[in-house]
Amino acid sequence: MSLLVFFSLIVIGVISLDNGLARTPPMGWLSWQRFRCETDCNTYPNDCINANLYEAQADRLASDGWKDVGYVQVNIDDCWSTKERDPKTNEQVPDPDRFPNGIKAVADYVHSKGLKLGLYSDIGTHTCGGYTGMEGYFELDANTFASWDIDMLKVDGCYANTSSMYIDYPNLGKALNATGHPIIYSCSWPAYISGHGEDNPPVKNTTMAEIAEYCNLWRNYDDVQDSWASVTGIINYW
Repeated sequence: MSLLVFFSLIVIGVISLDNGLARTPPMGWLSWQRFRCETDCNTYPNDCINANLYEAQADRLASDGWKDVGYVQVNIDDCWSTKERDPKTNEQVPDPDRFPNGIKAVADYVHSKGLKLGLYSDIGTHTCGGYTGMEGYFELDANTFASWDIDMLKVDGCYANTSSMYIDYPNLGKALNATGHPIIYSCSWPAYISGHGEDNPPVKNTTMAEIAEYCNLWRNYDDVQDSWASVTGIINYW
């Protein structure tokens, strides 16, 4: 059985984006730490980024008691899409082999279990794994994700201009809210700037108060790796 990796995203000492969402820390399962960007489903059918993986983990959260104690998010991370947009609509496209019925079908399945589905994208031209980013398509992508009934969006910061993140992340947040569909907005904004939003005077027009105004929650630092040294390195930094 695949390893279950759980997350609890906690923001302390500040008031986050007031759109009625994530008033308590979102808790659930995120694929990145265990499964990364494994897309070879022929060789690794049980350990690749595909619809079956997320539906199976939804089954576990629902049947093993995790949902009952508040673990309700099933979050897709990087590498779910194709590397090109639809040539006619410019929309992002789920990989047709690994998500043959699309992301909406996965959302429907997860919702049928009483859970919520999260998705991943990037504020820049590409995701960290080299897949389709959102730059230049904020409104289109926000509406696309809303039409798929996504409940949460994690937005990374690879292949992006850090000097304009203080403009780009708020603009994307406004586009998400304008859809009318409730989507928790998770920003990786402070992880990519010097000082992580906590310097005074602010670095690159960014303070923690500004991040909190535009994001429901955020990531301040590098990815945690599968080692105790990584965990202690993060603790020691802060």
